[in-house]
Amino acid sequence: MSEAKKKFESVFPDLATELLDELKSTNISQDAVEWYNANLFYNTLGGKANRGLSVIDTYRILTKQPELTDTEYKRAAVLGWCVELLQAYFLVADDMMDMSHTRRGQPCWFRKPEVGNIAINDSFMLEAAIYILLKKYFKKEKYYVDLMELFHEVTFQTELGQLLDLITAPEDKVDLSKFSLEKHSYIVTYKTAFYSFYLPVALAMHMAGISDEKDLEQAKKVLLPLGEYFQVQDDYLDCYGDPEVIGKIGTDIQDNKCGWVINKALQKASPSQREILDANYGKKDSTCEAKVKEVFNELKLQDEYFAYEEDVVGRLKKMIGEIDESRGFKGEVIDVFLKKIYKRQK
Repeated sequence: MSEAKKKFESVFPDLATELLDELKSTNISQDAVEWYNANLFYNTLGGKANRGLSVIDTYRILTKQPELTDTEYKRAAVLGWCVELLQAYFLVADDMMDMSHTRRGQPCWFRKPEVGNIAINDSFMLEAAIYILLKKYFKKEKYYVDLMELFHEVTFQTELGQLLDLITAPEDKVDLSKFSLEKHSYIVTYKTAFYSFYLPVALAMHMAGISDEKDLEQAKKVLLPLGEYFQVQDDYLDCYGDPEVIGKIGTDIQDNKCGWVINKALQKASPSQREILDANYGKKDSTCEAKVKEVFNELKLQDEYFAYEEDVVGRLKKMIGEIDESRGFKGEVIDVFLKKIYKRQK
């Protein structure tokens, strides 16, 4: 674990204690306090924490400080943990909707025998924690309402992406005629890019006092296509990545995911290839999966991805170079993101 992540994670236990104190102030029973504590630690920790760390990194770049004061670091870390709590809320709910089995190397929260459908309320309580922390640490700041509105807006945007994903590609009903690259772009932009890329940067911008609408729009204009590129990478790695490097075996084909690879295949497929995809995609069968992958290989989708990657990275670099830095926002913020994900293998 990196030193940056260790330092970030060292903040969480104190925040959890503050959240538990909020419960105790209502005189709720001790077993409920213990349940919430388990919910917080089980579902919020265990990930890469990239979203939360991005708040701190962005704030440091925007304020041109190699090291933050303890107070500044704590406040930036609180915002980072609010993003991680939002992620935890989404994942607990998402795992129930997808009937998933594991998350971050352990059983999904709802799969624990004592939890079950209580996980629905638990996900709501993870989301509520965001607003308790924002009130405690930022209520006196002039940008307090901006922070709340930002979380509300991004939550809604993410839910829109999830809605389109769920009705386009239900796991138990395969209909590839509903798929398209346009739908895929909307899904990944709304379901992933807003909360994973734009939200951490926008939070840091507000804290740094760079909150003019033009600055926020400049950031969003580049961060959303960057987030889309990140998700296309994920879709590609699910199919073509090395399981030992990624840490899991890809399941998108069998799970009927509306990913970039299948949508690119549908765009290029001949009538006979389309028949094979229609007959085999989304089936819980390794033989069917192999037939789908054979069509993917015939269509040279790896080459298509490499061409896509170079094209999108070229466009992103051009957009970063055109950012007007006179207002306070810095293209370096986005350049750091891009360097982290370009040609990534996991």
